[in-house]
Amino acid sequence: MATKQTSAAALKSAESALKKTKAAAAKDKLAATKAAAKAKDTAAKAKAKPTKTSKAAAKKAKDAASKAKKAATASAKAFVKAKDVAAKAKAVAAKDAAMAKAIAKFEKDWAAKEKKKAAAAAKRKAAADKKKAAAAKKRAAAAAKKKAAADKKKAAAAKKRAAAAAKKKVAKKAPAKKKAAVKKKAPAKKKAAVKKKAAVKKKAPAKKKVTKKAPAKKKVTKKAPAKKKAPAKKKKVAKKK
Repeated sequence: MATKQTSAAALKSAESALKKTKAAAAKDKLAATKAAAKAKDTAAKAKAKPTKTSKAAAKKAKDAASKAKKAATASAKAFVKAKDVAAKAKAVAAKDAAMAKAIAKFEKDWAAKEKKKAAAAAKRKAAADKKKAAAAKKRAAAAAKKKAAADKKKAAAAKKRAAAAAKKKVAKKAPAKKKAAVKKKAPAKKKAAVKKKAAVKKKAPAKKKVTKKAPAKKKVTKKAPAKKKAPAKKKKVAKKK
């Protein structure tokens, strides 16, 4: 950036010098032309009337014309030099401008590339963070579930203990029931005297059984005499009064 400013300043200075030298060269050229014309006129007069004064004037005019010519030549050379310096300064400035433009483009492209790279990195980081957060959430949920199960188990155990303690407390508070009086056992009955077994009789020899079948009786079923029907009762007729 400093180079661009320096070259621009140099170009401005060169252009200003060129402008001045151009004006000076034009002025000196005009003065030389006038001096040459005057010297020529004075020389012609001295030649027409050659006197000491005219000759001196012609010589003075000639010297002035020569001096003016030298000044015009120097001014012209200075103008050419200034023109060359200005051209060079312009080229340098153009080169610096092109360089600055190229640098600006490079910086812009680099910034865009870095921005893109940063965006990609941010996207990757966001994805990784999201994954980590999901994993952490899952772990937390699992831990919470585990803790809840443990708490539930503890609560159930505590409830069970409390119920047992309450039951025990209630059992302690209730008045003890009086035990029923133990009934006296009745005196044991004396066992009857054991009877002596009767003498075993000798078995008689077994007789052969002969069973004669009785003749089958004929079944005679007499019909019972039919009962006589009772005489029908006469209907009583009520007498009219």
